[in-house]
Amino acid sequence: MNCRSIPSVFATISLGLALSGFVASNTARAAEIKLLCAVALHPAMDALIPDFEKSSGHKVMAAYGNAGAIADRFQKGETADLLINAAPLMDQVRAQGKVVAGDRIIIAKVGVSAFVRKGAAQPDISSTDAFKRSMLAAASIIYPDPAGGGASGIYMAKLLEQLGIASEMKPKTRLSPSANVLYASVASGDVEIGFNQISEVLAQPSVEFAGPLPSAIQNYTQFAPGIVTGSNQAEAAGALVTFLTSPAAKTVLKAKGFE
Repeated sequence: MNCRSIPSVFATISLGLALSGFVASNTARAAEIKLLCAVALHPAMDALIPDFEKSSGHKVMAAYGNAGAIADRFQKGETADLLINAAPLMDQVRAQGKVVAGDRIIIAKVGVSAFVRKGAAQPDISSTDAFKRSMLAAASIIYPDPAGGGASGIYMAKLLEQLGIASEMKPKTRLSPSANVLYASVASGDVEIGFNQISEVLAQPSVEFAGPLPSAIQNYTQFAPGIVTGSNQAEAAGALVTFLTSPAAKTVLKAKGFE
């Protein structure tokens, strides 16, 4: 068994056991919940949503995108009952009254990691100095284009500047327009090292996880939910939030790379 699949097995068992005692808060007729969600949560949601649907009777129609894209889609009027996105972006829509006011809930947080082609030598990123040396020695790196609004791409561009190596890295840095290009570039050997959020890298069978950024330069994205103001499915959306913050869900989230 692949070593990174072991936590997922235990998470599945734990979730199944915990669900036997989980009672959805919405006992009314089954609802269809439209969810707009940050893509970093996609691997965990694939595991969690079917169990929520089974236990609650509700149906979840989920749409994903990077944090910036989800915020933009919502601001431009895409309909939803529940929005889950990076916490600072959620604070903005809450201040605008577009999601229901209430306590700020954090479902999970996730850091940034490196990945390489399967079987390739892994870079030493155990400390800030080691990270700098490995970046300068790398033939090429790739991360999501910051212009797309993804948290990991925005942070990586900022990090290289902060470390004072942006100019040296610029000729060998590629900005990926999509997840497909990001992973395919590294899987093929065309690019040596890639970067993205841990949860997304762990879900990619085509590449090899090379570890998180060292703690001194790690960046965590926190994800918060918000029930959309005026939603006809507010009660069902609230039940989904309750489920996602349950101990059983947290076990699955941890197995998928979240903290």
